[in-house]
Amino acid sequence: MTGLNRAARVLFTMILAAAMLSGCAAAGSQPVERANVFALKGPTGIGMVQMISNPGEQWSFTLAGSPDEIVAAIASGSADIAAAPTNLAATLYNRLNGGVEIIALNTLGVLHILERGDSVRSVSDLEGRTIYATGQGATPEYAARYILDRAGVNASLEFKGEHSELAALAAADEVDLVMLPEPFATSLQTQNPSWRRALDVTELFDEAVSSTNHPDAALSMGCVIARREFVEQHPQAVESFLEAHRQSVEFVLANPEEAARLTEETGLMPSAAVVLKALPGTNITFISGPELRGRVEPFFQILFDANPAAVGGAMPGEDFYYGSNGSSGTNGSNGSNGSNGD
Repeated sequence: MTGLNRAARVLFTMILAAAMLSGCAAAGSQPVERANVFALKGPTGIGMVQMISNPGEQWSFTLAGSPDEIVAAIASGSADIAAAPTNLAATLYNRLNGGVEIIALNTLGVLHILERGDSVRSVSDLEGRTIYATGQGATPEYAARYILDRAGVNASLEFKGEHSELAALAAADEVDLVMLPEPFATSLQTQNPSWRRALDVTELFDEAVSSTNHPDAALSMGCVIARREFVEQHPQAVESFLEAHRQSVEFVLANPEEAARLTEETGLMPSAAVVLKALPGTNITFISGPELRGRVEPFFQILFDANPAAVGGAMPGEDFYYGSNGSSGTNGSNGSNGSNGD
């Protein structure tokens, strides 16, 4: 019995020591929180390409082909952070009762209207025409409708599901007037030189807002959102993500050839050569902290005034803007900006 008691005491001591060591380790360092991040293929994801190509232990990336996939992922909780159309962020805020925050702006105006012909030189030339586009229920649709309404032009918009689908139809000469973002606009012209850039949508938007109460509103195409629950439970993970995203944007702007190669390798874009050619016009940026609200809120107000449904029926509250008073964020910095066409 003495031997058994001694063995029991040794075993107990070993268990106690292991527990103490485990407790010390837990107190000294927190486990890495792995965030599920969804990124849209195309311009809104290009600024994240360095992170997507080398996610490490902190990030798990999923590439989405349409905004609907982002909506489903955020609503279900399968996405913690997502790159999405900017107006979709406001819509989700309202739909989920304040359940998301906008944590960064990552893409400014990138839309162009292209024509297979030479008849469109101004917005008035769109009268009676059908414009094939992507982004139904998102920023491209509402920006286009706002521009047409302000100009008093009656034109139809017909939507396709993905940028690549529409670009393929245009390259095959199955349509004759399209609205596409970069780098898909460049891709189309590379495949089929008969297509001409007729109008810059960012310039049209600037003209449309110049005589309104919001002349400084920026055509904000893409942003990054996070579930409020994730922001509140894992604030350091959000801060780490923002810093990594800022560094990724700086990498893209400083190393366009390498960034273009990675967009093809990761599946964000099908052609590195096209991305390299289009990159100066993609308006990749990184804006977070207090400046974020100042750039985005006037844009939301314009969309709301034109069509409340564009932002989900109501203007987002102060708590929507990460880093602003009332939000759960504390980030107060802004980072890199690409070429700004607006």
